[in-house]
Amino acid sequence: MARINLLPWREQRRKLREKEFYAMLGAAAGAAVLVFLTMWMFYGGQIDGQLQRNAYLEGEIVQLDEKIAEIEKLDATRDQLLSRKKAIEELQADRARMVHLFDELVRTVPDGVHLKSVQQNGDVLTLQGLAESNTRVSTYMRSLDASDWLENPDLGIVEASDNPGRSRYAFTLRITLSKPLGMGDDAEDADATDLPTSSADGVVIPPAPTGGAA
Repeated sequence: MARINLLPWREQRRKLREKEFYAMLGAAAGAAVLVFLTMWMFYGGQIDGQLQRNAYLEGEIVQLDEKIAEIEKLDATRDQLLSRKKAIEELQADRARMVHLFDELVRTVPDGVHLKSVQQNGDVLTLQGLAESNTRVSTYMRSLDASDWLENPDLGIVEASDNPGRSRYAFTLRITLSKPLGMGDDAEDADATDLPTSSADGVVIPPAPTGGAA
């Protein structure tokens, strides 16, 4: 005789499948939550590490900015010192140059010529003096042109002088200062007491009492 199952097996199987489905769904949800938490902790750690590195770099940048500012101050100080050193070297060179210049002026003045004044404007000297004749002035110009320290004599004015003595002609000459080869900035320093007084407008030599030297 055949057996007939009168129990609600279909209902039980459906409930069993529903339980299995919800169990799988819960497991999937738990796995998703676990993966999310793992990823959140991982990326959170990465972000915290990056933030720490950024903070460290910002601190280093601040220190570097301070060091750069100090270096810029040192560079400015160095430039000032170099400028002062250059100015001092130029002054030292000019001292020796002026001594040579006035020595050369004395050497180049011929007989029958004497200077009344010398004015300097940069590298240009303006000489004013008296001469016995035009020939004396020409001789003086040739002597200046042959000098190693003076060049390009330019005669500006020659006119009759009111001087009743032998010096009958007043003249004005312009010459350019030069530096002979081998004369560097480390030239021999001269005694400062031998130098004439100078001003912003130039150097003036008082009138010479007699001819031949100023």
